Amino acid sequence: MEEILGLFPENMRQAIQKKLHNRWDSMQEIRFRLHQPIELIFDDHREWLQGFRPDRNDSIFVLNQLSEFSLYRMEDELREGYVTIEGGHRVGLSGKVNTIHGHVKAIQHIAFFNIRIAKQKIGAALPLIPYLYQHGYLNTLLIGPPQTGKTTLIRDIARLIGSGWNKADAHKVGIVDERSEIGGSKKGIPQHDLGIRTDVMDACPKDEGMMMMIRSMSPEVLIVDEIGSQSDVQALMEAINAGVIVICTIHGNSLEALQKRPSLQPLFTEHVFHRYVLLDRQLKPGDIYQVYNQKGENLWQKPRCVTNAVDWRASFHRHDNVDRL
Repeated sequence: MEEILGLFPENMRQAIQKKLHNRWDSMQEIRFRLHQPIELIFDDHREWLQGFRPDRNDSIFVLNQLSEFSLYRMEDELREGYVTIEGGHRVGLSGKVNTIHGHVKAIQHIAFFNIRIAKQKIGAALPLIPYLYQHGYLNTLLIGPPQTGKTTLIRDIARLIGSGWNKADAHKVGIVDERSEIGGSKKGIPQHDLGIRTDVMDACPKDEGMMMMIRSMSPEVLIVDEIGSQSDVQALMEAINAGVIVICTIHGNSLEALQKRPSLQPLFTEHVFHRYVLLDRQLKPGDIYQVYNQKGENLWQKPRCVTNAVDWRASFHRHDNVDRL
């Protein structure tokens, strides 16, 4: 986690490292607010880093580390409100917004930072993957509020599809990783295991990237994180009409709420998705709440025990789950 610790001044860095020790696996966020204690958010609780209340000089230090001493290089990120750093970790930014003609130009006087820890959990999608496969992979939408493990799951789904698993051989996978969160790429090279047959279009807008990926890499399965805009939906429809299977995530609390969003209407009227995977804040990140088919039937049965890819056949009982799809 050196890429995260390196954002902080030396005294804070040492204090955070000492406080966390060997608990990085359960870390979700580090919240850094001017003149307030530093907040450490874990999977099931929060703690405070006592004795530190960051001042303006500390925030300037963090910004310099993020931008490599060139805020001009962060112009697009400042407009979007976040920066993705090496390892796929996302740093959210908040402060005074500068607008032009009613649109956000940049965030100035940044006083609030939210460092979201990206973690690869190998095997996280093993209980889910059989539900997404029925004589071939199915168009799938993963739905959940922030911090419910959508990116963690879709990363492992990519790995399983791209490398193969008990039920299916490896397929060609294309990932359009607009925010560099799925692969955590450095100079175009993913830092996470995404599968042996997986190609990544890093830091590219989703709508353009999907078409570029289809034209250049001919994926069988296309994976995209955090869809939502009208242009995203249009690109998804074009991909599906081109015969590509699409698996993607979206922010939402329920399927019913998404069905009311105007930009998403084509996805529902055309019955694009065959599986809807719901996550819930009341569960641990990455834990599945429900899996629906097109008929609205909940297929999900919580597995008795799933450990890793090697043990999948022994620990996930085929007769209890897979044959019900």
